[in-house]
Amino acid sequence: MPFRVLATVSKVAYMLDMCVELSHIHSTFHVSKFQKCLVDDTSVVLLDDIQVDERLNFVEKPVATLDRKMKALRKKVIPLVKVQWNHQKGSEWTWEHESEMHEHYPDLFTAEDFEDEI
Repeated sequence: MPFRVLATVSKVAYMLDMCVELSHIHSTFHVSKFQKCLVDDTSVVLLDDIQVDERLNFVEKPVATLDRKMKALRKKVIPLVKVQWNHQKGSEWTWEHESEMHEHYPDLFTAEDFEDEI
């Protein structure tokens, strides 16, 4: 999202015109944080679609579990799940610890997921 430059603070810092939704973020940035903006409708991310936590970190939520596997180490076996994430630039997946995903996102797991273990 392009922002208008309000003032030049120094040779390498600029104050930007931030929208109301981002008013809690400091408006002065170093030039190293800027990127050239070429208008491309497919790369636009709406502010309503972005969720941040209290530390202003981007919050990604899992969409579904795609697969399961057991990772064998020397003395133990770790159950993993392949998780599809709702990423800001499309969908991506990662292998995560099943216990952690079950703890943080229990709604991802249904009774059918565990039929083969019974």
